Amino acid sequence: MADSSPAPFDPKEHPHMRYNPLSGEWVLVSPHRLKRPWKGQVEKGQDEVVPPWDPKNPLCPRAVRANDEVNPDYQNTFVFGNDFPAMLRGTPEPGPSKHPLLQAAPAGGSCRVMCFHPRSDVTLPLMTTPDITKVIDEWAVQTEDLGSTHEWVQVFENKGKMMGCSNPHPHCQIWACQFLPNEAQKSDTNQRAYYKEHGKQLLLDYVELEMKEKERVIAENPHWLAVVPYWASWPYQVMLLPKRHVLRLPDLTSEERTSLAEVMKEFLIKYDNLFECSFPYSMGWHGAPTGSYLKEDCSHWQLHAIYYPPLLRSATVRKFMVGFEMLGQPQRDLTAEQAAEKLRSLPNIHYKVKQEEQK
Repeated sequence: MADSSPAPFDPKEHPHMRYNPLSGEWVLVSPHRLKRPWKGQVEKGQDEVVPPWDPKNPLCPRAVRANDEVNPDYQNTFVFGNDFPAMLRGTPEPGPSKHPLLQAAPAGGSCRVMCFHPRSDVTLPLMTTPDITKVIDEWAVQTEDLGSTHEWVQVFENKGKMMGCSNPHPHCQIWACQFLPNEAQKSDTNQRAYYKEHGKQLLLDYVELEMKEKERVIAENPHWLAVVPYWASWPYQVMLLPKRHVLRLPDLTSEERTSLAEVMKEFLIKYDNLFECSFPYSMGWHGAPTGSYLKEDCSHWQLHAIYYPPLLRSATVRKFMVGFEMLGQPQRDLTAEQAAEKLRSLPNIHYKVKQEEQK
């Protein structure tokens, strides 16, 4: 008699769900969908010829911005108040809510723009380690400055037109809020609950787990771990984690900042090498809340960065978060382990550097 028992579960073939302990939400993994032919939208190539300096580019040194201010002839990083901020300080607050379904709340805050480098034709993976370290140092300065008066400081970078970046000059934004945004609230709640139950930081436990299993690690050095998280929702999502307990960016030592620059450069080169393009993404840092929280015990928190890149199959085919993702829950086509294996196997020398060497 033939064996009618079902085949054993294979995470690379069978759909399943994975739990995100930071958000408290589930991700649907459907690896078998990679076999489907693609007849949907194909994006234009991401790479474009960008001049090193353009007097009409408002982020360049010596250029004039929308408010008629002239940028200094900066040589490293440059920070200025966003000319079109999403939040303002000192604006009138909404009145009392007239109905529980029509609630409003104050949204005070400050928004800044930070240029990484004076040249427009470079990105982080093409910058030197010392130059990336200067970027990290400035992230820490801005976090400490804005964090003294704001409950949350969100450092984030949108890279590439596909992720809504309107200017090719290497830069990020820093939004400081006088409230905790949704994602910060969920992360705070879940890290606090894990710490209360287990007596350990959730993400430090996760670092230990990933260092043992190795299958989702794409880059590592003595101070940092870069992994495709088990619960990743975007195709080649990456999380950067310090190996010791760190609450916020300003808490990093000089050695850890240099080490961070090294691991960032390594995995960002792998990003670009994956499809031989300037890899688009949205990334940001999550650390313990600031402002009034500086006086509270935030031991449950662990500093980390998250990278959300949209590309799925090539430089021109992206992942769309629509339909079920918007109405149900996030869904991905390849497993975190498959994504990590692809990234890990890529060379640490940027494809543009190789092209220059071959000329």
